[in-house]
Amino acid sequence: MDSPIRQLIDTVAWVLIDNGRILCARPRGKDVFYIPGGKREGAETDLQTLVREVAEELSVRLDPDTAVHVGTYEAGIPTDEHTVVRMACYTADYTGVLTASSEIEALAWFDLGDRELVPPVDQLLFDELAATGSLR
Repeated sequence: MDSPIRQLIDTVAWVLIDNGRILCARPRGKDVFYIPGGKREGAETDLQTLVREVAEELSVRLDPDTAVHVGTYEAGIPTDEHTVVRMACYTADYTGVLTASSEIEALAWFDLGDRELVPPVDQLLFDELAATGSLR
């Protein structure tokens, strides 16, 4: 019996923690918040994707020399049993003022109590950050 074809959505995310809370963003036209970041384009590296996506979404510039890999997580999408999201997460210093771009409708600082407001792959990050004491 053939197993179903699985689609992989390969993403990179920026982990910004402040006072035990993590920055999340809600794209225009969506009703769910995500960790800022997005899908790679072509042969981009994780860091190239991260810098581009964060600049597009939050109008700040990340310093790739300060990037630290936090972890890589994979989880299915509840509405599509054949799709898995992989999210490589990094911290990095930034310059500029965090501002929602034209593609982002809202920014919010979430703690562990907001875990159910983010997708399953983001929930895995929340769990690990809570276990290490970074997320309250």
